[in-house]
Amino acid sequence: MTQQKSNKAALYILMFNMFIAMGSIGIIIPVMPEYLKLFGAAGQILGMLIATFALAQFVFSPIAGNLSDQYGRKNLIIFGLIVTGLAQIGFGLSTEVWMLFLARFLGGVGSAFVAPPIMAFVADVTTYEERGKGMGMLGASMSLGFMIGPGIGGFLSKVSLHFPFYTAGVAAILAAILSLFLLPSKKPNTAQKMQKQDNLAKQMVRSVQMPYFVMLVIMLVFSFGIANFQTTLSLFVTEKFNYTPTDIAIILVVGGAFGVIVQMFVITPLFNRFGEMKVVLVNLFIAAVSIFLILFVSGFALILVVATIFSTATTLIRPAVNTLISKLAETEQGFAAGLNNAYMSLGNMIGPALAGILFDWNMNSPYIFGAIILMACFFLALIWTMKKAPHLLHPDTK
Repeated sequence: MTQQKSNKAALYILMFNMFIAMGSIGIIIPVMPEYLKLFGAAGQILGMLIATFALAQFVFSPIAGNLSDQYGRKNLIIFGLIVTGLAQIGFGLSTEVWMLFLARFLGGVGSAFVAPPIMAFVADVTTYEERGKGMGMLGASMSLGFMIGPGIGGFLSKVSLHFPFYTAGVAAILAAILSLFLLPSKKPNTAQKMQKQDNLAKQMVRSVQMPYFVMLVIMLVFSFGIANFQTTLSLFVTEKFNYTPTDIAIILVVGGAFGVIVQMFVITPLFNRFGEMKVVLVNLFIAAVSIFLILFVSGFALILVVATIFSTATTLIRPAVNTLISKLAETEQGFAAGLNNAYMSLGNMIGPALAGILFDWNMNSPYIFGAIILMACFFLALIWTMKKAPHLLHPDTK
């Protein structure tokens, strides 16, 4: 097998792993409101559970990214998938609220050892010119997981509220077994091996000096904003419109489907014509407007349209930011991917916790606050680009 074919095969396996990892998260989304009722819990607990997951990601993502630079990507991905699977099964077996938090923390650890090494692996098997396409395909697999996962979760919840968690866990463990036999091993280069692994605090301090630091800040603020929407959407439509898990699953599936289509067939031409930064700016603005509009629409069709617009905009932002960071990271792909995931996790940690509290206070407030945060992120990105990096407003011709 030629190197090109080997790299292509590796990319497909990585996409499958990301699909399984994200699908195992998406599968539980429509079930959570009803499942938490078994424990007498509501919006605040849901937000704190998501924040706990993100806290573990924040702590372990830079570690996982650095380890993948030093020792290779494959073993870390397999380990992460196994931990993810066991955490999902443990969540389904929980009988106390503290057990839910423990399972979600372990799930975050597993995710931290999956996402950064996969992102770094994609950079390993793509050229500079193909980086945007590779990140777009990886993003499409993430969106596909979120699209199919909720649909499966809504269907499996009819068997029992616990069954989706067991299914997600088994799927992640099977993906780990397949990766063991099918995913090629890529040895890190000498420069990567010689890099000293700093602790989390030192890595966060070091991130300020990186040329992609503002991209990390955008990822943080962006993730913080969308978490307000994603955390409380199922609770919002359940309380306001009495939607069922199946209704919620349809909304998530349609939004995910559009995201997959855009990332598979539209994102590369967009990057080539406008550049990644313009894609980030336009879709930050669209996301801010659409999250605010959700408060003023009623009827399943209109809610579906607005939610789909928001979902499509956010699925375009993530691979654009990932691509910019990867292009600027040079040999430190694992380190950059770990920082990227850490900043994203930090936003995902603070956002859901605050969103749950705001929702319990007033169910409209998370969306108002989320719109403000996303619009602030838009202006931050615009001002920085115009003053410090105007070349990013044009397609990369390197």
